[in-house]
Amino acid sequence: MNDTTIRHDLNIYQRYFDLVASGTKTIEVRVRYERLAGMKAGDTIRFRVQESGDTCDVKIIRVAGYESFEALLDGEGPEKVNPTTPRDQQLTNIRNIYGPEKEALGAMAIEIALLTPAT
Repeated sequence: MNDTTIRHDLNIYQRYFDLVASGTKTIEVRVRYERLAGMKAGDTIRFRVQESGDTCDVKIIRVAGYESFEALLDGEGPEKVNPTTPRDQQLTNIRNIYGPEKEALGAMAIEIALLTPAT
């Protein structure tokens, strides 16, 4: 990393981690929390599964904001968010993780590319 890139440490569920670590999940979905507002292309993310301790690093390619998770899935393509799950089920799953009060903050699509294999 150079002086202009930042490493962000984020927790992730194992089922999504496995997709990131295999390189098949290229869009990470997050709520537009203030603490994530500074994410930008070129930064890195270290994803960590709390239960297993598994980690992997990804490079941020692009960050895009959306008004809702539904708009995000339509704009980015559900196959990039979770290639193993139909769109409607993905929307349900995301909304089970983030309730309506969180979705009201806005949604972030973070395009990522795998840097290191899972450890």
